Amino acid sequence: MYDAPDNSKDIGVFLPIANGGWIISKNTPRLDGLYATNRQAAVIADRIGLDFIMSMSKWRGFGGETDHWRHSMDSLTMMAGLAEATTRVKVWATMHTLIHNPAVVAKAITTLDYISNGRAGLNIVAGAYREEFAQMGRWDDTLTHADRYDLAEEWITIVKRLWSEPSVDFRGKYFQMEDCQSDPKPLSRPRPTLIAAGQSDRGFEFATTHADACFISGANNDERREHAARARETAARKGGSTKVYAMCIVIHAETDAKAEARSNYFDEGRDMGAILAQMKSWGVPEERAKAMAGAAKATHNYPVIGSPATVREGIEAYIRESDLDGVMLIFPDYTEGLEMIGSEVLPHLRKAFAQAGKRRSAPLR
Repeated sequence: MYDAPDNSKDIGVFLPIANGGWIISKNTPRLDGLYATNRQAAVIADRIGLDFIMSMSKWRGFGGETDHWRHSMDSLTMMAGLAEATTRVKVWATMHTLIHNPAVVAKAITTLDYISNGRAGLNIVAGAYREEFAQMGRWDDTLTHADRYDLAEEWITIVKRLWSEPSVDFRGKYFQMEDCQSDPKPLSRPRPTLIAAGQSDRGFEFATTHADACFISGANNDERREHAARARETAARKGGSTKVYAMCIVIHAETDAKAEARSNYFDEGRDMGAILAQMKSWGVPEERAKAMAGAAKATHNYPVIGSPATVREGIEAYIRESDLDGVMLIFPDYTEGLEMIGSEVLPHLRKAFAQAGKRRSAPLR
């Protein structure tokens, strides 16, 4: 399991594994989602000292003028390539419990762990978008939200056992294993890092039981703090612990005014067709989706917008005020954004949070 440096926070990047990245607009810099683009971002993240890189798994886009997310790389294969291209940053791949057999996953992530020399991580996704999975015959309308998490519980239990036991017998509702073996075991101790996200009660239970870190969201600082506390309390109640992360989009320019203008330009070019399709994929009824899409911005992630100095202050405040253990950054232009973070933001954040940690750990007089 990965531990960040003492008195620090984990700072990572969500790679642009699908075209268009995380801003649904025709006015953004071009992101093709292909390997060379992701490799460049990963190499910079490694060089500047970020803690992790992560990629999603995606098999179907949202259409619209930009054909958003139509083109994407496979998460696991790409992260294996990026493990060879990097030396220290953690490499976290995403796999879906509904379509990836747990024995295959255990072997695949172990392989990633060996390629990366102990830097592998697994982001577990228990939910699904119907159209994405139905196209490959892997959607079951009889499975409820609770059922999908019951399936995920069996899935990750098998993965963990295969990472630690010589042979696994398992008789569940969704999976059956008979003398199932997976060797060698991972290099990471006690195992590769596990990551999950979930805002429902069932999702929180799953993430805080099985993952080392969980991603949360929230409409404001109070809501994020509430979710962070809830995650930690849920984990503690079961005798464990979890780190709490959230996503953050960084839009920067030379001045605050230019950065705001850049953000507004992205919103002016938002792809309404793709935004509407995305909302429908979340299960939002069509009429409500149309109303929501009309008021939506080009990105739904928490934004930090401004000059490098403003971005530095904004990310620090976001982490502190939301009581986070770390953030996963996204950018309209990854090369430009990561280089700025490395030179203008990351050194300050490391110093600020290290000093705060020393003050907390100072003996009482």
